[in-house]
Parts: sequence; C-alpha cells; structure tokens
Amino acid sequence: MRVAGRLALFLLALAALWGANLRLYLKDGGHQLVREYEVQGDRVRFYSVERSEWEEIPVDLVDLERTRREIAARKETLEQESRVIESEERAERAERRRIARIPVEPGVYWESGTEVVALRQAEAKVRSNKRRSVLKAVSPIPITGKAFLELDGLKAAFRVTAERPEFYIRLSAEQRFGMIRLAPDKTARIVEKLTIEPLSKMVMEDQDPVATFRQQLGDGLYKIWPEEPLPPGEYAIVEYTEGKMNIQVWDFGRDAAQ
Repeated sequence: MRVAGRLALFLLALAALWGANLRLYLKDGGHQLVREYEVQGDRVRFYSVERSEWEEIPVDLVDLERTRREIAARKETLEQESRVIESEERAERAERRRIARIPVEPGVYWESGTEVVALRQAEAKVRSNKRRSVLKAVSPIPITGKAFLELDGLKAAFRVTAERPEFYIRLSAEQRFGMIRLAPDKTARIVEKLTIEPLSKMVMEDQDPVATFRQQLGDGLYKIWPEEPLPPGEYAIVEYTEGKMNIQVWDFGRDAAQ
C-alpha cells in the first residue's frame, strides 16, 4: 500500500481514536470508562459508556492528573505516528519525481541534483592468445580455453566521489545485472575472466561482484547501490545473460573525496 493510502487510513483511525473511550481514573485505583468528561466546580460530569448516560462524581474522588497524563500520552503517540507517515509520503513523492526524470531508453543513469546523466556504454574486448576482438552482443566471439573480457585504459571517464553511489538501470530485456569491480591489467581493466568448457562449449564467466541493494521502481527499471562503502577504484554496472557472452558494461571510477 502506498504511503498516501496509509496516511488516509491513519487519519481515519486517528479520528476514530479521538472519539474512542477514555479512562476516567479514580483515586481509589479504579476507573470509569467514559466517552467524555468535564470539570464543573467541585464535580466531574462524564458520559458513562457502560450506562449510556451522563453522570456526576465529586472531583475529590477523581485522579485528574493521571487521567490527563494518559490522554496527553495518547495524543503524543498519535502525533508521532502521523509525522512518520507524512515524512514517508514526502520521500515517496520525491522518489516518484526522480523516477519520472529517468529516460525511457535502456541504459544506466546517475542523478546529480536535478540533472540525470546517462553513462556511456563501454566497448568491451575479448583478449585471447594475445589477440583482442570487440565483443558483439548480437554475434558473440567464439573462444577456446581461457580469455579475458576487458576495457581499454586504466580509468573510466565517469567519476564519482560518493562512497555508496546510487545508479538507475533500465534493462533492455529480462536479464541479470549487478555491480562489479574491475581489475587493472597493464593498459586495461579486466571485466571478467572467461573459460570455455571443452565438451559443453559453455562459457564460464568469473566476475568480482560488489554486494548491492536493489529496488525495483517500475517495469525494467531498478535502482542499485552498494551495501558497503566502495574503496577508491574502478567499477562497472553490468547487464548480461550468464554463459551467453552478451554482457553490456557501463564503467565508472570512485575517487576519494578531497
């Protein structure tokens, strides 16, 4: 249930609670269950829930302090719950506004203030037997034995300083996705190690995954962010089908805050 719906139900419940029964405490330790009461001089007039009629009792017999204290505590509890729900509703509205800014095209996006930046998809290359070929998702490159999937250069062009950066990913299809660490290797960054099984010809992909939280925001749209602060280094958001060599890579680097 959305927060707005919860708030509406809560306000109805709040109105019902304020019209609910009260305990009018007596100094002898007992109490009267009343709908309402009022002090009139040396008498307390109250509407008895049990007998459904107005009655009076000497004020000296009533523990007004305890009665008022309980009413005040009930009011404070209800007001606190109302503030929590209102805060959640504001956060939900803000999240809906952010979602509306994410483009409909598949890809990975970074929110910076009111601006949404699209990360450029990196060109991944397969290195096998000292030869390198561009990976094509439509027509994967056949490999034998062991190989590496890598990106040119030791650093991504896109940089962040946030320890737990949040990204939005809009999937192109129902595929797996995640965040991984990239390993430096001379003049490139390794995305994953590849091994092909001789008999089945299945490609085994060995990545270095980052533990992440994921939140689905709509059909094919997710927010992803790391569970723990990221050490400075090179990373990527990836979308892929396991064993199919159709991985898509959006690389980024995390720099230490100055």
